[in-house]
Amino acid sequence: MVMKRTVDGVRLSLDEVRALTTATLLRHGLRADHVAAVAETIVAGERDRCAAHGVYRLTNCVHSLKTGKVNPVAEPRLEPSAAGIVCVDADGGFAQLAFRTGLPPLVEAARANGIAALAIGRCVHFAALWPEIEALTAHGLVAIACTPSHAWVAPAGGRIPVFGTNPLAFGWPRPEADPFVFDFATSAVARGEIELHRRAGKPIPEGWAVDRNGDPTTDAAAGLAGALLTFGGHKGSALSTMIELIAGPMIGSLTSAESLAHDAGALASPYGGELVIAIDPAGILGDAAAGHIARAEALFDAIEGQGARLPSARRFAARRETVHDGIVVPTELYDALLAL
Repeated sequence: MVMKRTVDGVRLSLDEVRALTTATLLRHGLRADHVAAVAETIVAGERDRCAAHGVYRLTNCVHSLKTGKVNPVAEPRLEPSAAGIVCVDADGGFAQLAFRTGLPPLVEAARANGIAALAIGRCVHFAALWPEIEALTAHGLVAIACTPSHAWVAPAGGRIPVFGTNPLAFGWPRPEADPFVFDFATSAVARGEIELHRRAGKPIPEGWAVDRNGDPTTDAAAGLAGALLTFGGHKGSALSTMIELIAGPMIGSLTSAESLAHDAGALASPYGGELVIAIDPAGILGDAAAGHIARAEALFDAIEGQGARLPSARRFAARRETVHDGIVVPTELYDALLAL
């Protein structure tokens, strides 16, 4: 497939997405090993038709590099830690290479102990968490991941931003099917979705955000200037608080408010930490693990058997199409990326 402009936008193959991403990041001084890791995350977003986590994120990556808020030559390193704990200092770089550094010892620790945790500190995180989750389910491990971001989200009953969008992700390996994966912001919507609405001149649904005065708004720009809302009222607010604590102070990293203060108005990607937990079912169940994992399929059958959709099923279906059909990037965004 060769890049083609259409009335809907610019059609690209996934290889062309990778090439565009790689060339852009190299052009702005990001070291090659970081480029390779970041590019695969961006390609995954487009591959799964999750535009808010695709090439749109390149604009944030380049801006973070230009403002000096990410170390382009960071050297992620393993740090001493207790048994079952893997600590990686990202050295101020993007989280992707730091995760790759910590993945092998995390898998090894989960196998040895039944459960293990990876704490990534001093990293710049700009993307979805499902790439990390799927890297662990591919090893047959159950996985949980979370990270704070910038303080863009008001707590339930409030109007002043305290939380980040604070995503929470979970993965369950399935022997004969795609893994069960969910990855959602504890805000009503990811901030990137509101930005995409702003770029397209489209109103946002009620319940996504409030303006600077704390009044409900359907104007994307006003919502970005005000505060996002948590999903599910006090329930989303409580989950977001939990993520602030366990992926912030508990691992020696920043809260979302501290990340925003560190940003100092640069409008770069969030800076702080990420917590990833890996569980080996065999560590709990021994030789019986495979049988119990198979037994869990009855739960998925009960969900899908009545016509309900499992989270991430749409993503997995999309990736089987985009590998052949490619993806479409809005013309305005594509031209902006070329200008970078």
